[in-house]
Amino acid sequence: MFVHLPSRRKPGPPWATLLIVASCVVAFLWLVSLPPGERLGVLARWGTVPSTLLDANAPWLQQLAELRAARLVTALFIHADWLHLTGNMLFLVVFGVSAERVLGTRRFLALFVLGGALANLVGALTLAGTSAPIVGSSGAVSTVVGAYLALFPRARLGLVLPLGVFLEFVRIPAPLLIGFWAMLQLLFTYVGPAFGAVAWWTHVAGFLIGIAFALLSRPAVARRLRS
Repeated sequence: MFVHLPSRRKPGPPWATLLIVASCVVAFLWLVSLPPGERLGVLARWGTVPSTLLDANAPWLQQLAELRAARLVTALFIHADWLHLTGNMLFLVVFGVSAERVLGTRRFLALFVLGGALANLVGALTLAGTSAPIVGSSGAVSTVVGAYLALFPRARLGLVLPLGVFLEFVRIPAPLLIGFWAMLQLLFTYVGPAFGAVAWWTHVAGFLIGIAFALLSRPAVARRLRS
């Protein structure tokens, strides 16, 4: 359980969050500027392709030359369409800014990149043999959501709800909303094909990785908040 500790450090800009958002937006704008054929080639080249990543018969020199393991990371920064990009970036900003200010920029970047790569690996293992690439930062963003829940278990999130003809702003406990989101991800792992080609296990794995990362970071977080 995390407790609030007063910090003498003035919060700085969330550089890691801003850098990730900018990188994803620039990559997407570059991707959509390409002809359709080249665009699909980029997704296949730099996305996480389970059948290629898990091909044990390929010589290791070939695997190194093709940067197959690196695609677990590069896939985090490319998105298939603007809805995919917008949804991920919205979640990243909502949960990432607060998480970064507690974890620190370097630790937050490690959470996003390494946690996202591990989440993509889990997704590839559950889709072994599939030649469609896993792309997007959903797994990494899920790690951020999981870390936020562990860091701020008593937080409340603002939500706009339609009540009759009016819109009402309400504050709901973060564990309730995040828990509902996590349950949907778990449910979709079983009925996922009916909701499109989404690597739902990547979301679940990322969420659990984020919780574990935040809990393991407690001593470092406490020292950082006291400094």
